[in-house]
Amino acid sequence: MAPAKRKANAAADATSTTTNKKQKKIVEPTASSSRPSRTSLAIATAPRSTRSSISGKSTPVKPTKKTTKASVNGNATKPATKVKATDSTNDRKRGRPAKATNDKKETAAPGGSSTVLIDVPLREKPVGNAEAEEEAEASGEGPAYWLMKAEPESRIEKGKDVKFSIDDLKEAKEPEGWDGVRNAVARNNMRLMMKGDMAFFYHSNCKEPGIVGTMEIVQEHSVDETAFDPEHPYFDEKSDREKPKWCLVHVKFVQKFLKMIKLKELQKYAKNGGVLENMQGLRQTRLSVSKVSKKEWDFIMGLNDVDDTAAMSAAHQPNMLA
Repeated sequence: MAPAKRKANAAADATSTTTNKKQKKIVEPTASSSRPSRTSLAIATAPRSTRSSISGKSTPVKPTKKTTKASVNGNATKPATKVKATDSTNDRKRGRPAKATNDKKETAAPGGSSTVLIDVPLREKPVGNAEAEEEAEASGEGPAYWLMKAEPESRIEKGKDVKFSIDDLKEAKEPEGWDGVRNAVARNNMRLMMKGDMAFFYHSNCKEPGIVGTMEIVQEHSVDETAFDPEHPYFDEKSDREKPKWCLVHVKFVQKFLKMIKLKELQKYAKNGGVLENMQGLRQTRLSVSKVSKKEWDFIMGLNDVDDTAAMSAAHQPNMLA
C-alpha cells in the first residue's frame, strides 16, 4: 500500500476513535462521576405532589389537617381555619361566663415534614378597673352593692300605712324583711343578693328623694308571704304558693348619713361622661331595687365623706379589708 494511502486510513481511524470516546462520555458517565442526572435533580427539588409525575413512580402523600398553617420557609400553603372551643367552668358564687383561653395554631416546620403547635394569644379587649371590680364581686371575693327604695312618708293602702323610713329600720329590734317588691327586674336583683352585701337606703316618693344611709343584707332571699295575703297592700292574686313568684331579703341598719345625698346631686354626675353615667338606679328610675358598682358606691360614699367599713358586721369585715 502506498504511504499516502496509509496515512489517510490512519487519520480516519483516529477521528473515529475520538468521536466514539466523546459520545461515550456524553451517554455513559463513568462510575466514578458523582454528578446527578437532570431527572434526579428535578425529582429532588420538586414538591412532593409533583415528584410522581416526573419519575413515573407513585409517591404517597400524607393527608393534611384542616388547620391554619403559617409558612416558615417562605413557601405559600393552602390556608384553612381551625377553631378550638374552650368551655372551662369556674365554681363561682354569682355565676359569670368564664374568660376565653388562648387558642392554638398549627405551623408547618421547615421541610414540610412535621407540624409544630404554637400558642397564639387571643385579641381581647383590655379589662378596665370597673370590669375587674365587677369580676371580683361576681366571684364572691367581696360584697356586692345595691340601692333599695322605700317610702318615708305615710301612704294608706287597704287600710294600712306602707311608710318605712331609715329611722324605722334603725329602731327595729331585729332584721326587717324587704317585702312588697312586685317588679321582675327588682326581684331578680334581690335573688342575686348574698349575706354581707351592702345597700343604700333611698327615700322615694317623697318631697325630697335621695340616699339617706346604708344597710346590710343579713339573710338571703326567701318567699314573700305578703303576696298571698288578700288583706295586704301588696297582694298579688296571680301568685301561686306552689310556684312562688315574689321574694324578699332581710336587712339590718348600718348608718344614717348626717346629710341626705339628694337625687338632684346624683343626677349631676350621671350626665355624659360622669362617674354615675351607667348607674342602674338613675337610668331606670322606677326600679325599686337596683345594682351599684364598687366604683359608684365609693364615689357616693365620698360625697358625704363617710366610711361604712367600721359599721359592717364583724363576719364580713375581713373580706372588705383584704
